[in-house]
Amino acid sequence: MFFETYRSELIISAFVIAILFILRLITIIAIRKLGRKSGINQARISLICRYVNGTTILLALIIEAFIFGARFRELAVVFSSVFAILGIALFAVWSILSNVTSGIIMFFNFPYKVGDKINIHDKDFPVEAIIEDIRAFHLYLRLNNGDLITYPNNLMLQKAVSIVEKDAIEDKPETISK
Repeated sequence: MFFETYRSELIISAFVIAILFILRLITIIAIRKLGRKSGINQARISLICRYVNGTTILLALIIEAFIFGARFRELAVVFSSVFAILGIALFAVWSILSNVTSGIIMFFNFPYKVGDKINIHDKDFPVEAIIEDIRAFHLYLRLNNGDLITYPNNLMLQKAVSIVEKDAIEDKPETISK
C-alpha cells in the first residue's frame, strides 16, 4: 500500500540519494587527494570528510522533505525555530565554532605542517615551538623546553606566524593519542 501510494516519490528519492552519494564520494576522494598532496595528516582529512558526510545527510533530508510534499513555508518555520534555539545555545560556545571554522580553513589553506618549527608573534605570549599535531579545535605545540601546549586554531589565523624551520624534527612525531 505504502509503495503504491508513494511510488513516484520513492523513485525520485532513490535518484536523489544516488546523485548525492556520488557527489559525496567525489568530494571525499578530492579531499583525500588534496590532503595527501598537501602532506596533511590522516586525522585532519578524516575530520573534514565527516563534515562533508554531515552536510550531505542534512541536504538529503531537506530534499526528501520537499519530495514527500513538505512546503517551503512549513520547513521555514521548522528551520527558523531550530536555528533560533541553536543560535541561542551556540552563542555561549561561539569560540568552539570559531575554532572549528578555523580548523576547516586551515585544512584547505595553511602553509604550516606537522613537524615545522614556527614563531607565533604575539606581544603577550610569544611562542616558538614545533607543531606536533593539528586537530579540529587546536594545535599541539612542543616548546623548546619540552612542554606541550595547545594553541587554539582561531588564534593561529589571527596572529602573525613565521616558519623558523621546515620539518624541524627528524622523525615525524606520532599523532598525539586521542
